[in-house]
Amino acid sequence: MKQNITLSLDAGTLQRARELAARQNVSVSRFLAADLAEQVDSDLRYQQAKRQAIGWLQDSALELGGRYLSRDDAHAR
Repeated sequence: MKQNITLSLDAGTLQRARELAARQNVSVSRFLAADLAEQVDSDLRYQQAKRQAIGWLQDSALELGGRYLSRDDAHAR
């Protein structure tokens, strides 16, 4: 189901959005909807990858030590 939203832009931004949309032969509405959908999908993929990576770390036998190194420990030779 699609829903409409109201968006307020200053005149200069709206004019530039119209120009960008025209170069792609789409309406400003379709242009913004596609861009927003892409950003939402990208964030979803990032969150899924993050959960997967955290799961791998929790399931692995890798021991990370559980503490941060002090500056002196990190630079000890």
